[in-house]
Amino acid sequence: MPAGAQDDKDKFKARYDSNSDNKEFNPHDFGGIWMMTRVDHGLGAPAPPLTPAGVAVMAGRVADSRSGVNGNAPWYACNPMGFPRLLNDDEPMEFIMTPDKILQVFQWEHRIRYLWTDGRELPSGENLENLGPAWYGHSVAKWEGNTLVVNTVGLDERAWLDNTGLPKSFHARIEERYTRTAYNTVELQMTLYDPEYYTATYVGGKKSFKKVPDDASTYFGWKGLFAGISEGICAPMNEVEGYNKGFRDVGQAKPK
Repeated sequence: MPAGAQDDKDKFKARYDSNSDNKEFNPHDFGGIWMMTRVDHGLGAPAPPLTPAGVAVMAGRVADSRSGVNGNAPWYACNPMGFPRLLNDDEPMEFIMTPDKILQVFQWEHRIRYLWTDGRELPSGENLENLGPAWYGHSVAKWEGNTLVVNTVGLDERAWLDNTGLPKSFHARIEERYTRTAYNTVELQMTLYDPEYYTATYVGGKKSFKKVPDDASTYFGWKGLFAGISEGICAPMNEVEGYNKGFRDVGQAKPK
């Protein structure tokens, strides 16, 4: 993280939570830059027990530990975080609304996610098998009243569900329900349907995004100069060692 970046985050966190929720808004327009509050890097609720298959997948995964044990999350080798882990990160994300799709543009990884609203069906059966796994899956979206409902399938099993290494299978489905409850607020709840790896449906807790002024969103520490969603990329050719020292190892207490 660039010098001063954490200070910048603290400053615009104070700004995005400002008293502007009384402004008028279109509940079907999420356009703008948003940042999740109270980030837990997961679904926001305890997971149900794993099936034996889920336990087997998680067996080789090592989460970060305050005892000084370094984790082996895929992103420590500059691999994609995948969905939904990237959505549950503490970096800004921009919604871009178009007639046939909604885009989510993430600052971390400089990643674009497509939520198709053109009426196409969610891939299943042979179609899903032919498409194969993707780090961010295959997503379709529709409106149910003022709630945007997104369903995603075909997720790459190598990506972790959260920081603890919880799994998700290729045949899992994740539902997101977004509701803009105020000018400054979008609420989200996620549900994981994955009978292959979980003994019950995993219903996540309610999460909240706050709107970030464009000129307050920056990765490089500048205000106004190229402010907005910018580029936070882990490039294997020059960043793996530095990334781990600056992110993975920070704050981990070493054993005495």
